[in-house]
Amino acid sequence: MLNIAFVGAGSVEFTRQLLRDIFSYPELGGVRLALHDIDPERLEVAEGLARLTAKEHGAAPVVTASLDRRRALDGADVVVNMVAVGGHAATLKDFEVAAEFGVRQTIGDTLGVGGIFRALRTFPLLEGLAADIRAVCPDAWLLNYTNPMAMNLQYLAAIAPEVKAAGLCHSVYWTVRDLSELVGVPFEEVDFHSAGVNHQAWVLKWEHRGRDLYPALDAAIEADPELRRRVRVDMYRRFGRYPTETSEHSSEYVPWYLKDAAEIERLRIPVGDYVTISEGNLAEYARVRDCLARGEYPAPREDEDATEYAPQVIHSLATGERRTIQVTTANTGLISNLPAGAGVEVPATLDRMGVHPHHVGALPPQLAALNRAFLNVVELTVAAAVEGDPAHVRHAAMCDPATAAALPVERIAELCDALTAAHGDGLPAALRRT
Repeated sequence: MLNIAFVGAGSVEFTRQLLRDIFSYPELGGVRLALHDIDPERLEVAEGLARLTAKEHGAAPVVTASLDRRRALDGADVVVNMVAVGGHAATLKDFEVAAEFGVRQTIGDTLGVGGIFRALRTFPLLEGLAADIRAVCPDAWLLNYTNPMAMNLQYLAAIAPEVKAAGLCHSVYWTVRDLSELVGVPFEEVDFHSAGVNHQAWVLKWEHRGRDLYPALDAAIEADPELRRRVRVDMYRRFGRYPTETSEHSSEYVPWYLKDAAEIERLRIPVGDYVTISEGNLAEYARVRDCLARGEYPAPREDEDATEYAPQVIHSLATGERRTIQVTTANTGLISNLPAGAGVEVPATLDRMGVHPHHVGALPPQLAALNRAFLNVVELTVAAAVEGDPAHVRHAAMCDPATAAALPVERIAELCDALTAAHGDGLPAALRRT
């Protein structure tokens, strides 16, 4: 039976979603599950949650918990990383410091100054995690959920190319599911093809029994003015393919929307949204902890429906069942008009041997152009860490579309200095210089 290690298991809501999906497969009921977190209370809560979730599903896994990451990883076949380095406090710094400079963010975890600094404080964790995998489970698959996804996978490919890593995000799944519902066709009967960069990929093909569904989407948009008040609908109408991430996310990766109060109003962009989401995650953790303290199973929220990819990868590794999902991986010619080595998102086949990314070829040129602007920031942020050069942090922020649209160049440098000071020793030592 497979050995699975959860790193950052104290993210209990996410842990619950993953365990629910894992234990829904009868073949995985007896997995060995090792939980790791650096917070003793959260780790204890995660362990209690794992045992109760297994009981709810009639599963009988072997569950262990350890504050020692290497011990938890020892002998693992699959390592699932879901650590948010710095937690809520670091997120608040990303938003509050940027807001003081007049830079608006919605989610702040992928691109922009929030994404850059989240990456810089996450890279040391990834370096240590890769070292542990090489030492105690060199054949394991590292399944990464931690954002910024493209930056994290590109960094791992640069420093530890021998580690088998795949980035997982269900944004493509939910985009196509929601679009299919919008045009009135069953998602289960839809075929689609998507590629690009995580949080800025594109639905290249979308068909129902061989019929192109884009004309039906056009008709729905034409009939409903409120649909036209969404960032990604606006982007679709201008660029010709639908983006696979939510409008609040999508607004942060381009220069046109967040700088303009009228555009924020027109497209109903929720500035600062992730601060509220992060506060909600803290409240949900407290609810789960209190339920477990009473010996109760914390029932999922009514709106919770994960359908996560990691359990599907694990099930395919265990059974050989072939299925296709989306993954972020290093670009080894997979998308021919995006940079080599970049963290790109493409379809991949799963089976007993692992994760097999598909060759996509060239994206439409206008889509590749937007992705390259995104990947410029990714490349410079990774270079800052790999080379230990704080100048590249400023270069990344200057090349970031939304930041550059909001600030003159000297203020961008000052913003980077302020965020460097705010995060302090949460950043790699070489990058703390201003």
